[in-house]
Amino acid sequence: MICAPPVSPCPSVSTTFGGVFDVAASEQRLRDIEAEISRPGAWDKPEALTPILQEKSRLEDEVGRLNRLKTCRDDMEEWLALALENEDQEALESLEQQQRELAALLDETELVMLLSAEEDSRDAILEIHPGAGGTESQDWAEMLLRMYTRWAARRKYAVEEMDFLPGDEAGIKSVTLRISGPHAFGFLKSERGIHRLIRISPFDASGRRHTSFASVDVIPDAGGDIQLDIKESDLRFDIFRSSGPGGQSVNTTSSAVRVTHLPTGISAQCQNEKSQHHNKETALRVLRARLYNLELQKREAERQAEYAGKDAIAFGSQIRTYTLQPYRLVKDHRTGSESGDVDAVLDGQIDQFQHDYLLYRHEQKR
Repeated sequence: MICAPPVSPCPSVSTTFGGVFDVAASEQRLRDIEAEISRPGAWDKPEALTPILQEKSRLEDEVGRLNRLKTCRDDMEEWLALALENEDQEALESLEQQQRELAALLDETELVMLLSAEEDSRDAILEIHPGAGGTESQDWAEMLLRMYTRWAARRKYAVEEMDFLPGDEAGIKSVTLRISGPHAFGFLKSERGIHRLIRISPFDASGRRHTSFASVDVIPDAGGDIQLDIKESDLRFDIFRSSGPGGQSVNTTSSAVRVTHLPTGISAQCQNEKSQHHNKETALRVLRARLYNLELQKREAERQAEYAGKDAIAFGSQIRTYTLQPYRLVKDHRTGSESGDVDAVLDGQIDQFQHDYLLYRHEQKR
């Protein structure tokens, strides 16, 4: 049975739709960008065009999504009118399909609108560190690493390993990733905090249940278009030998670099490459991102006194618990979101947790 009355198209509908989302302004900005990057000499310094190319990509996604919304809505109107006129079963099935597509597009649009902070569109630098517990926690940290790399692969995001320190027997002691893609930081900021795992330990011969912790920190990549006033005299560089199994002389030469910003005490290190120069560049990039994140936290603290980053991470304040025994459940303690499909979550299907967190943050700021 169809309870909705037929909807007759009228010019005011699309005008209102376009006015709310301002599609015309976005399309005009795209034309301006095309003209700017087409002018003679525009590509002489490609790195200077990075911000404008990122804006172009974002606007193309926005305009394409809003046009799909309008097309889907128009198709629904046509199928609804046909179904009401002829009571056609095929028209009803097509209308139901269009409804599902429109609902999915609306969810996607809502999610993007929630990613409105200045830093949300940036790439993300993600770090994972195991808590106390030795091999057990190090293995849990590696499971989280797999979860985030699978999530990134599903979204077709690029993942660059900036620093990696393997565990003594299994797992990892620490890892730093750079994840690049549209709104990478906006999505991944929901993951910042303590993650707790409850399971029967594969490393315990008695088969006892263990609780493991790992901390995840996510900061926006400052990139090259953010100007930070970092004086050379405020930096201290320490050179040391790489640790871990290495290979090809990685851990037999003094190629690892740690850089410390003396005024704040913030530091970053890299030991992945054989080249000291490359390790220095990577460490400086991570340091810049951390200093940029510090500035964002200061702004957030000025607006509202609430949790704003890594300093608040401590045992007992886990953001999410992954229970494998005695039952199977993943629960986010901030939003109350739950999933019984633990395997899917650990395989990178964490989109619902991210969506609910963004809604939660939006409500907190109102």
